[in-house]
Amino acid sequence: MRVLGLDTSNYTTSLAVFDGREGRNTGRLLSVRPGELGLRQSDALFQHVRQLPALFRELESDGLLTNLSAVGASTRPRAVEGSYMPCFLAGASQGEGLASALGVPFFAHSHQQGHLAAAAWSAGCLELLDAPFLAWHLSGGTTELLYVEPEGPTVRARAIGGTSDISAGQFIDRTGVLLGLQFPAGKALDALYSQADACLEYRVRQKDLTFSLSGMENQVKKLLETGERPANIARFALDTVVSIVLRVTQEAQARYPGLPVLCSGGVASNSRLRGVLAQNCGALFAQPQYSTDNAMGTAILTWRALQEERRG
Repeated sequence: MRVLGLDTSNYTTSLAVFDGREGRNTGRLLSVRPGELGLRQSDALFQHVRQLPALFRELESDGLLTNLSAVGASTRPRAVEGSYMPCFLAGASQGEGLASALGVPFFAHSHQQGHLAAAAWSAGCLELLDAPFLAWHLSGGTTELLYVEPEGPTVRARAIGGTSDISAGQFIDRTGVLLGLQFPAGKALDALYSQADACLEYRVRQKDLTFSLSGMENQVKKLLETGERPANIARFALDTVVSIVLRVTQEAQARYPGLPVLCSGGVASNSRLRGVLAQNCGALFAQPQYSTDNAMGTAILTWRALQEERRG
């Protein structure tokens, strides 16, 4: 029994198939002009519409679009009231239309729920979705610490901490663009990290499980003005994120003892963050290719929803 999932986030067009055990994801980044910090929603939506047919052809050429039993799509950023971004209309409309044409069920999920499912599956711990756990959603647009619990075949996530202003991904990307790197800048900053010859420290303010990163962007600009080496600035930015995420995770573990910690989102693919949180908090991580935006989690949740529908 194979299902199809679609996810059209602000920076990635992706499709995935899942059969209950194995899956295949294919995706393409949206194009951002050099020096720019992102895309307008209208531009993102246009690029998704252009890129989806090629991804469908790729899966079809591999024989993965035959005998589909259901279709699912990410239809909004989070499963909360008022959560909406136009870019998700591309995947949602094509997915619903395809399901109607095939005469199979269509299931709607949130982008965040998909991230959590993809992370759990790729970490080899899909059973996490069946009991409460803590999770980080660390991406270009989101830095939230979540309390997650089962809700039917999917999960319900409640934010208990994170940033009060810009996300970790925004801070990393803005630092990268200031250094002349291509957006998104996470991988480039990670590569620069090993070339640093100085450890620059600045402690981020924390209140309960919430913190602010906007002031760190000003610190980066000051370092640039004083002529600090790009590698040292890259290390400063990444160490800042790793340090505060570690502190907040440890505080959350003290408040919610015994719950596992799962990390998802593009920032969670950072090698330094993965090492520090795994060693100090026992955190579980998505495989790097499933940390960034992908449709695999949407396909997994669609498969689980279909299973429940057939049982009921």
